[in-house]
Amino acid sequence: MTHTERPMPPLNADERTNLESWLDFYRATVAVKCEGLADEQVRDASVPPSPLTLMGLVQHLTEVERNWFRRVLAAEDAPPVHAAPAGSGGQDGGFEVSADASFARALAAWQDEIAVSRANCAARALEDTAPFMGGEVSLRWIYTHMIGEYARHSGHADLLRERIDGSTGA
Repeated sequence: MTHTERPMPPLNADERTNLESWLDFYRATVAVKCEGLADEQVRDASVPPSPLTLMGLVQHLTEVERNWFRRVLAAEDAPPVHAAPAGSGGQDGGFEVSADASFARALAAWQDEIAVSRANCAARALEDTAPFMGGEVSLRWIYTHMIGEYARHSGHADLLRERIDGSTGA
């Protein structure tokens, strides 16, 4: 497996470049945390009592990308790739890993969603809005929310990876 490049966000750029760069930085951070692990390792819930796994995080982030950049921003009717458990009430599940799931397929689905996200954002301005919860949500807000989502899960991935094989840092 090749090493994922994790480019440093620019220190002095326009707002959109900053938002996109930080989101890409955290996307790459999660990818780095998963590199070099066997399928059984990415399925390991290594921080008891939490059932969280690296594979579950990747599946969840696929659903989060799909929800915000397809369902909300682009108003697409995009069914879940990794359905949330019945009764959970959420459209951005993915944390539960099925026995027949493959990490290679989960990783490919995540990368595909990221590509669609980028395409859906490319022709929109930060001020562009979409209907959400009885109001309007801007692309700027979605980017900011996604940076927080990824930053939080990057920390989770760091702890999971350290417990799996002792690897720390980015």
